[in-house]
Amino acid sequence: MNQSEPKPKLTFCEAAVVSKLVKPRQLKKVMELTKTDDESIIAATLVKSGVITQYQSQQLEAGRTKLKLGPYLVTDWIGQGGMGRVYKAVHDVMGRVCAVKVLPLEKMTDESRDAFIQEIRVQASLDSPYVVRAYDAGQDGSIHYLVTEFVPGIDLRRLVRNNGVLSMNHAASIVSQAALGLQYAHEMGLIHRDVKPGNILVTPDGHAKVSDIGLAAYSMGLSGDVRAGKIVGTADYLSPEQIRHPMELSPASDIYSLGCTLYYCVTGKVPFPGGDSKSKCKRHCEQTPWHPRRFNPDLSEDFVDVIADMMEKDPARRTSSAQEVAERLEPWTDSAIEAINRPIDRQSWMPPPPPNEPVALEPPRNENTDSDPATSGGFSVPGHSGVAPSIPVAKDVEIAKTNRPSHALPIAIALAIAVPISVLIGAIIGFVVRGYG
Repeated sequence: MNQSEPKPKLTFCEAAVVSKLVKPRQLKKVMELTKTDDESIIAATLVKSGVITQYQSQQLEAGRTKLKLGPYLVTDWIGQGGMGRVYKAVHDVMGRVCAVKVLPLEKMTDESRDAFIQEIRVQASLDSPYVVRAYDAGQDGSIHYLVTEFVPGIDLRRLVRNNGVLSMNHAASIVSQAALGLQYAHEMGLIHRDVKPGNILVTPDGHAKVSDIGLAAYSMGLSGDVRAGKIVGTADYLSPEQIRHPMELSPASDIYSLGCTLYYCVTGKVPFPGGDSKSKCKRHCEQTPWHPRRFNPDLSEDFVDVIADMMEKDPARRTSSAQEVAERLEPWTDSAIEAINRPIDRQSWMPPPPPNEPVALEPPRNENTDSDPATSGGFSVPGHSGVAPSIPVAKDVEIAKTNRPSHALPIAIALAIAVPISVLIGAIIGFVVRGYG
């Protein structure tokens, strides 16, 4: 009967000592300083003093005492990855901060375990400043884990959600670095298959790294992949060939997904919002997204062309390599580029909204004009004459000026001659006056 009874939950103080995170003498000292046995106050004091972290405090309050995986002490929760949960941890001897990915027991199947081991081996082979590096791997009881470098900062999806759309320069800087990381993987014979904003980590100083290589596959053949023949990735960023021919992938698939990611960075929207995964997949294959300037009028057409070439439906017409992506984005990573609004002669997007006009160049008020573009979905209509023809007017004025005789040159010559002579005369008079003084 006693064996069937559940074990009583440990108190915070009991769990802290059992876990070996807090020594008995430390606990006694805190209780003496706070002059209380209130465990919430004791826990807050231990966190404030740096003995334990806030995450560890929460686990101890819940009566949990296992906070180590092999030699790694878990200090915080990072998030949920494509293949498991990710924690922040510290090596108990080296003191190195790292990220530990764990395959949850409830997801433990032969297939998931094999896929996780493949992720470990794939990531262990990579060493690039633009890719999250693997440090170690191990097994703690029945728990398998992968240890990677810890990248301080935030993922690109949360960066856009928290701060709004990125400028062309900021987006180009991050995506070009991700492109270099993908180029490195492609040269190693790998295809990522799940490129998306959530898998690009950005540090506070703007350095970007591609993460979650676990879904990667070797481009020379997918026959040994446990997920071969399945659609692998995230619906909002899948390439058409991932959907139609998942067994016939190439690096071009990652370039399409990176194009969708760049689209998201500067618009704050996925290319095909709304609907379920099946609907999104169909639109990736058959439809074109809204023109990015519908959501961000400040984008130059040159920048939009880079996105369009990355998101070509036909892989043969798509930007040829991730290296080329980085090269084409280089103008915006070096210096600010003024937005250029020129006519669009391609069909990669639905029609764009009208370009931004200076405040002084407002269209003439006409009761018979067509409806305002903002009320008709934000599109520009071919042949629409609602915008004032400011540039032709400026040219007409300039031509009129050139037909009139100009006196600018004679005046300039007279001044050039007159000013030095007057200065010279003044100097002579001054010399004479001082001589007779």
